[in-house]
Amino acid sequence: MRILLSNDDGVNAEGIKVLYDELAKVFDVTVVAPDRNCSGASHSLTLLNPLRAQALDNGFISVNGTPTDSVHLGVTQLMQGQLDLVVAGINHGANLGDDTIYSGTVAAATEGRHLGMPAIAVSLVSKSPVNFKTAAVVTAKFIERLQLHPLPSDQIININVPDIPLNALKGIQVTRLGHRHKAETMTKMKDPWQRDIYWYGPLGQELDAGVGTDFHAVTNGYASITPLTIDMTAYKSMAQMTEWINELSL
Repeated sequence: MRILLSNDDGVNAEGIKVLYDELAKVFDVTVVAPDRNCSGASHSLTLLNPLRAQALDNGFISVNGTPTDSVHLGVTQLMQGQLDLVVAGINHGANLGDDTIYSGTVAAATEGRHLGMPAIAVSLVSKSPVNFKTAAVVTAKFIERLQLHPLPSDQIININVPDIPLNALKGIQVTRLGHRHKAETMTKMKDPWQRDIYWYGPLGQELDAGVGTDFHAVTNGYASITPLTIDMTAYKSMAQMTEWINELSL
């Protein structure tokens, strides 16, 4: 199996190095990742500047673009021959619930799926992550099983792993996304020249974090695996909306 590995924390991040080492024991892995931290980049593309790819001494390929750029460039230009899977991670922090909307890690996986590849995003849930090996082993085991149970064409997999040693992990649970309260307001400060600057506030607390959610699984010592759909259509609203749209007179 040939795997394209990317991330949003940058090509030199610890998470991608540990995941590469684990996956390369079994699979043919090529790393194509941003040259800097792009956390929160979501599915942004670089449209107004040229992209450049640089091979590093360790064989990883650094791209002066976003996570989505890196995957797109890797799949369409840099990797020759058959490609079987796109993996993004290990993210330095959670991608739970509403976080997935902003996540460059999830976006990198989504771009792989847009390009016709099965795709996985994997994150280690901690503000100061340490146990990357745990997330790497969970991901490798999942990929081995995935070969027998291919993903539907409209889905990617979002994996979140608690930051604990592998022998402390209680198991793996298939979950749905939970939800957070809205984030805190932005913080206004002054720069050294007394000009106004603004920082995003902390993430909101969990609002929907009960049994069955990704939040609940990770909090209780389990790795969370959530299948995500690419199609965001709100099908339940279509029939009702069609009724009142048909009443409009133009």
